[in-house]
Amino acid sequence: MREPTIARNYAETLVSLAERAGELDGWGDTIGQIADAVETDQVLANFLSSPKVSAKRKVEIISKAFQDTLPRMFVRFLGAVISNRRQHLIPEIASEYTMLVDELQGRVHVRVTVAHEPDEAQRDAIVKQLGTITGKQVTPHFVIKPEILGGVIARMGDTVMDGSVSRRLETLRGHMLGRAS
Repeated sequence: MREPTIARNYAETLVSLAERAGELDGWGDTIGQIADAVETDQVLANFLSSPKVSAKRKVEIISKAFQDTLPRMFVRFLGAVISNRRQHLIPEIASEYTMLVDELQGRVHVRVTVAHEPDEAQRDAIVKQLGTITGKQVTPHFVIKPEILGGVIARMGDTVMDGSVSRRLETLRGHMLGRAS
């Protein structure tokens, strides 16, 4: 089985456990923090990837470290990931978890490219329009690129809506050149 599929399966299990506990957002924050730690803390990364420490011992240490701070089911989930030697997938599991929760809660993340920093009213108008188009709650991620001259480019996954001035000018140029030949 491919690693992205494995990470997705673990994330689906974690979502199911979090739903039962009524802690979708809380568990998402927790798995995100653990993923960040795995990616940034070299000591933790080395410990988790070390072949010198058995999976059983890793689970014991992680369980002891988190037993008083995290829900028991969450700690057991981490133990299962480590027991199955999938600890290197924790960042991917966290990412998949976030996407699954967003789907469940009708949220979509949109990369919004604009020519200049929008004020609050412009941000609200863009988010409202994208919400109307998608039928979902939009979480915008604004990127400033002066070269688009004006307008907006919205990217949601593989879907791109290009309403930039530079794109409109390019389209107009193509029409003019096409008619002139």
